[in-house]
Amino acid sequence: MSKSKKPEFRPNDFVVYPAHGVGQIVSIEVQEIAGMSLELFVISFEKDKMTLRVPTHKATEVGMRSLSSPDVVAHAMKTLRGKAKVKKAMWSRRAQEYEQKINSGDLIAIAEVVRDLHRADDQREQSYSERQLYEAALERLTREIAAVAGNDETAAAKEIDSVLVSRAAA
Repeated sequence: MSKSKKPEFRPNDFVVYPAHGVGQIVSIEVQEIAGMSLELFVISFEKDKMTLRVPTHKATEVGMRSLSSPDVVAHAMKTLRGKAKVKKAMWSRRAQEYEQKINSGDLIAIAEVVRDLHRADDQREQSYSERQLYEAALERLTREIAAVAGNDETAAAKEIDSVLVSRAAA
């Protein structure tokens, strides 16, 4: 039986949990669950007022990862500058794909969703579900870019917005 490699996360590290975005490891604790002793990462998602406990041996399996490198952030920003690629599939199918990309935790995929769902002021209104997906993707992207840069989210949001506005003007 192969033991899955234990990730090298420490308290105070920022990590990305695919379904929730950027969180900070508060501590590593041992709890007894169903008669078994489990070592858990305690992750705080300050913005959502949520705490998540992830077994340390399952962290990589569930997709938990370190923050993206500055290179990946630069690639995500380049992706935002690209032309929106909207498929001709039905909205329900596209919405599912967007949701999967957002929950993948992959910064580039999240940037693609933001790029594809962004509307310039002169374009038609977004539907409610389109706006919900766009805002969820934008929030994930903003939080991770802010955490990587060590900035606050306002600075990251301005940077993303300037890229999207410059793209619309081109």
